[in-house]
Amino acid sequence: MTALQQQVALVTGGGGGIGSAICRQLAGAGASVVVTYNSNADKANALLASLPGQQHSVVQASVTDSASLAQLADSVATRYGRLDILVNNAGISTPILHDDLDGLSDAWIDQIFQTNWRGSFAMIRAFKTLLQAGESGLIVNISSIAGQTGIGSNVAYCASKAALDSMTRSLARALAPKIRVVSVSPGWVMGEYASRAAPAYLEKQVNATPMARLATPDDVANAVLALATTLTFTTGSILSVDGGRTLN
Repeated sequence: MTALQQQVALVTGGGGGIGSAICRQLAGAGASVVVTYNSNADKANALLASLPGQQHSVVQASVTDSASLAQLADSVATRYGRLDILVNNAGISTPILHDDLDGLSDAWIDQIFQTNWRGSFAMIRAFKTLLQAGESGLIVNISSIAGQTGIGSNVAYCASKAALDSMTRSLARALAPKIRVVSVSPGWVMGEYASRAAPAYLEKQVNATPMARLATPDDVANAVLALATTLTFTTGSILSVDGGRTLN
């Protein structure tokens, strides 16, 4: 598949389960992929070695460090001369019961918002000029149905994803027509985080999903690929990839 040949994509948190699936899909469609990671260099480099095609790269970058993101934008411009697709996939959370208000510390609240919302905004700010320079820039924010339902690993996580969706709408309006901005909003995804949940809890989520299964990382990656290749008139939307979970 060569739909994205000559295009350059950057995926934050690319070494994780969802991130690596997105990188593989974009590379398989012909894009040169820049994989960023925060701390796990081994995982990111293993992904790099597995990607089809050439001209891919791995870069350590913390989305909470705006100065380093400006340097990252300069390095991408120097090496590739363009950026067509930015996928804000980096995110964090921790399980805290919603009624445990003392358990959700100020430190955790700040860390979640700094990564999940401010980090995505900082990436867009750093790469806005490069994205605008091309024929049609695309920003995909990996959100969660927790931002719509208020049901998720903790209250701050849900709020951070709601804020991310709000930013998607605001910037889709502000950056059009040169840049499209879309949220891809999964439900539970069978990956590293879900593997730590109790089997009975996961079974309950499956039973509450009309499609009778949880999402896979490839389900999310397929949505990103569709936005980059075929859904080219879509912007400002929150694209659910949840098997109908929000219907229940």
